[in-house]
Order: sequence, then C-alpha cells, then structure tokens
Amino acid sequence: MKHLLLSISIGLALSACSSAQSSEKLMAEKSAAKVTAKLSGQTDTAIFAGGCFWCVESDFEHLPGVIEAVSGYSGGDQQNPTYRDHAQHLEVAKIIFDPTIISYDQLLDFYWLHVDPTDPYGQFCDKGHAYQTAIYARPDQIEAAKASKAKIERTKPFEDPIVTPVLPAKTFWDAEDYHQDYYKKNPVRYKAYRTACGRDRTLQKLWNK
Repeated sequence: MKHLLLSISIGLALSACSSAQSSEKLMAEKSAAKVTAKLSGQTDTAIFAGGCFWCVESDFEHLPGVIEAVSGYSGGDQQNPTYRDHAQHLEVAKIIFDPTIISYDQLLDFYWLHVDPTDPYGQFCDKGHAYQTAIYARPDQIEAAKASKAKIERTKPFEDPIVTPVLPAKTFWDAEDYHQDYYKKNPVRYKAYRTACGRDRTLQKLWNK
C-alpha cells in the first residue's frame, strides 16, 4: 500500500516537502543527542509497533532525549525477516533513548497519541497483520506498559475500545538500510505517503489535537 500511495500522490506533495536546510538541522540535532547520551553514559530501549515504521521512526526522533529510532521487525518467530517476507512480524521501531532526559513512561504517553489504538486491522491506509499496533515490553517494562494502557483506557476522548496489546518483547530485527531514516533520505516521497495515508488527519480527529 505504501508504494501505491507514493506513485499516486508524489506530484501533489512537492510543495510540502521538507527543505534541505530542515533535513540538515534534524541531522545536527540527532548528532547532538548522541553526544549527550554518550556523556551521560546511560541508554535504554523501547519497541513500539505503530503501523508504517517510517512514520514511527520520524515521530520519535523529534523527541528530546531520543537518540535514534531504528526501523525493524518483531513479534514473530521467523528468523531473518525481510520487507518482502516478514509475515509473522509487525513493522516496529526500536527507540534508543537517554533515560536521564526522557523516561519510558513519557515514551508510552507519546506513543498513544501517535497511533490509532482502536484499529484492529492495521493503521490508517495500511491494513494487514504487519501494520497492527503493539507495545513490546521487557519484563522490567511490562507493568509500566500495562499501567499506561489502563490510564489511556480511562482518559481517552473517544468511545471505541483500545485494541493495542502489551506483549512480551521478542527478538528485534533491523529493517533494510533503505528503510532507515527514510523520512530524511526521501522527504518528498515520505511526505507524499504520509499525507495520502491520512495519518495526521486521523490522529488530530481521534485525539482532539
């Protein structure tokens, strides 16, 4: 679905694409965050499935304290999944962060507001198992993740139930290099896809943002 939408909408998104200056600024900010984390000597990870991993990566990499978001696959038992063959896995992003700047709880709060947790079939225009939402938590994270879900269930501004599961973390597999930092490497194509898919429009309506 991603590639079909890219072909249809790429011409419409030319005027909205990120400028080279903006991309350079993002790269500089990301490099600065890495230096800060190295000096603090502390890093941690979190794994979230939120539909298209290009979008999850982009959203999280704008957060102060996030060093890097890595696109990949997780949730299944299949070994060495690829973009063409990852049927058992979901598209996920591994968030590498500095816990002295941003906490796991804060990442969870951010995650909920950047997905549609009411959709059991996928996310936005992308439907199918690979695009479903999930929080993959380590044993030391799972209680926090479940508490975060319970809080969202109490405070959500809509009636539909939350279907996003909290699951034990499994092996994370890096996606291919061309998927990493896709929003920076291909800003026109990325903007075209994200706009056509309706991700931001849906989130604004769902969360009253």
